[in-house]
Amino acid sequence: MASGRSLLRPRRRTEPGVARPTVPILAAFALVFAVSAASQEEARSGILLDRFLDEVTTLRADFEQRVALDDDVETQSGWLALERPSRFRWHYEEPFEQLIVADGKNLWIHDVELEQASVTPLDDAVASTPAMLLSGDDAVREGFTVVDEYDDGTLSWLRLEPNVAGSEVQSVLLGFDDLVPRRLEFVNGLGQVTAIVLSNVEINVELDDGLFRFDRPRGVDLIGRPAR
Repeated sequence: MASGRSLLRPRRRTEPGVARPTVPILAAFALVFAVSAASQEEARSGILLDRFLDEVTTLRADFEQRVALDDDVETQSGWLALERPSRFRWHYEEPFEQLIVADGKNLWIHDVELEQASVTPLDDAVASTPAMLLSGDDAVREGFTVVDEYDDGTLSWLRLEPNVAGSEVQSVLLGFDDLVPRRLEFVNGLGQVTAIVLSNVEINVELDDGLFRFDRPRGVDLIGRPAR
């Protein structure tokens, strides 16, 4: 994640036909919507995740994302909307506008400043990155295991680790206030920590279907071919 401006890719135009690497910026949050529940032996952790998956179907929130880059910290902010399964809208507004939409079949990434968009079928994205845990597919949801849980007096925390060797994510921390996610932290393969703080969180609210549709603006280059 070279620049920190975008955690999905460096901020440069991608030539048509060249694959664009995806980085699991959505993985940590997607986990709270699609990760499989822990076993009964894991008591509180399993109960908390079971309750969330059973009782929460939509979520909307504002977010602030901080990434530690050597001695510097870069910050991005925006808002998001999620609907299980397979649909979300993640909108970075500051300092650079970028839109990420999963519509149930495809993952769309639109860099507004660069006037460039890419699309990847969700099946392909699932195969290459944990970012697509929102898919709700059982095989994907079993990709992470709850390895620890604790309460810091303010939030209930779950620590998860991927079951597959070589995953882009080394570990994930999810902080809940009852059923409401408030803070997420994940560590990538390079040891870089990304922290996401959620505010104005609303759960089980009605969301407009248009939030989960990407309409490519005129003049925006498109890389990739969507699944139909």
